[in-house]
Amino acid sequence: MSTTTGPEGPDALLGPADIRELAAVLGVRPTKQKGQNFVIDANTVRRIVRTAEVRPDDVVVEVGPGLGSLTLALLEAADRVTAVEIDDILAGALPSTIAARLPAKKDHFALVHSDAMDVQELPGPAPTALVANLPYNVAVPVLLHMLDRFPTIERTLVMVQAEVADRLAAKPGNKVYGVPSVKANWYAEVKRAGSIGRNVFWPAPNVDSGLVSLVRRTEPVATTASKAEVFAVVDAAFAQRRKTLRAALAGWAGSPVAAEEALVKAGISPQARGESLTVEEFARIAEAKA
Repeated sequence: MSTTTGPEGPDALLGPADIRELAAVLGVRPTKQKGQNFVIDANTVRRIVRTAEVRPDDVVVEVGPGLGSLTLALLEAADRVTAVEIDDILAGALPSTIAARLPAKKDHFALVHSDAMDVQELPGPAPTALVANLPYNVAVPVLLHMLDRFPTIERTLVMVQAEVADRLAAKPGNKVYGVPSVKANWYAEVKRAGSIGRNVFWPAPNVDSGLVSLVRRTEPVATTASKAEVFAVVDAAFAQRRKTLRAALAGWAGSPVAAEEALVKAGISPQARGESLTVEEFARIAEAKA
């Protein structure tokens, strides 16, 4: 790893040469199978931390820290960072990187060596924020799992494939509005928070990336239906998204007639399509069948 004038401050962050040298020492070659694209630009990680509005009292959870580019920037800004890493080699190396680059913060860092989808609890204080460069191939399920499992997460900023960012932030009526859009809105107010070019990654991906901001709803969706019941309606509606809700929800309701009855009871046209409904309207349909 390259030497710097001091272990902390701006020089604590990893640059392109640091990333490649560290990867070489560890024998790490980013793979498409794991969705690995390491951020090599310090200005980009600073921008992510700034856009995430990380505060000095925040307890941040990061999924997929990789070689630690974003982790170091988060540690500089937050009180604590807990990183969840599935890769054996990366998980083994990260604590040493933190200790070498930010020794004053090493006791404010925790590592969970696990698949994020299996994480049910985190060490230390409850997380207040989620900030991550999510692997493209698992971004949506990981995001939804973390929001569901850790309700203390108030603010989230994730970097994902641009197409996924568009879907998460889409509003009803948009052609890319779908299951991720509705389910993310169950938990939070969602919006696009910027774009990221390909040249800040190693290896450079063949797609653009986007930032998505999610701020936890202060009031949950008002419904007597459970999240599972509402999500079942959402899944059914978009499984056949070109069909009217009367037809798309026939299997869920038991028949087209039963689907129509539930829709009318919920105050929604049986001829509408799922892409036009808000999460609150999906909740009303779930309630109507209950």
